[in-house]
Amino acid sequence: MATTTSHTVKAFDDDLKELRALVAEMGGRAEAAISDSITALTRRDLDLAARVVDGDKRIDDIEAEIERLCVRLIALRAPMADDLRDVLGAMKISGVIERIGDYGKNIAKRVPLLSGVRNMEPLSILPAMARATLDMVKGALDAFAARDAQAAVRICAQDKQVDDFYNSLFRALLTHMMENPQTISEATHLLFIAKNLERIGDHATNIAETVYFAATGRHMADRQRGQDMLTAED
Repeated sequence: MATTTSHTVKAFDDDLKELRALVAEMGGRAEAAISDSITALTRRDLDLAARVVDGDKRIDDIEAEIERLCVRLIALRAPMADDLRDVLGAMKISGVIERIGDYGKNIAKRVPLLSGVRNMEPLSILPAMARATLDMVKGALDAFAARDAQAAVRICAQDKQVDDFYNSLFRALLTHMMENPQTISEATHLLFIAKNLERIGDHATNIAETVYFAATGRHMADRQRGQDMLTAED
């Protein structure tokens, strides 16, 4: 009986390691999609933008693989308490990462529409906003890998910086459109890109909240999360 139990525990641990590795790969690809889409925008690199769009399929495929593994783990291993929260947390986080990847793809799709834009001052703010957003995503995924509840709390606190970037960009783009009506179309695309980055930050907080719950069994308190939290809109 002891041998059978030891074998079952090791098999479950191996499955959990595989699950975490898949989430890490998926997260890394989503991070790269954000970074590459902004690089493609700033360099007007249409080939790189196209590769980001094409690469989104692999992110979708990994999400489906994670979902299958989670269902198999629950059906065969019947995990309880902490282990069950880890499995369900990984499945929920994979869905959030998939949406983050979609935002990276959406940014890349706008690159051809902005390939002729030059010297638009608000454009210079986007790379800094993207770096702040990427820091949140990477931090949230690192917190998941380490099962670090306190790191998850710190990630949620960073969302205000991304929101501040968005508000600053919104005002700058609005001013630019009023002063240069001929650039309204391009400025609108940039506004959508900024909104995509802001939403990615919101999704990073969602990952952090899931990490916190998986690690502690408790939901993060409002005072820890901050006031500007993820809404139901996608």
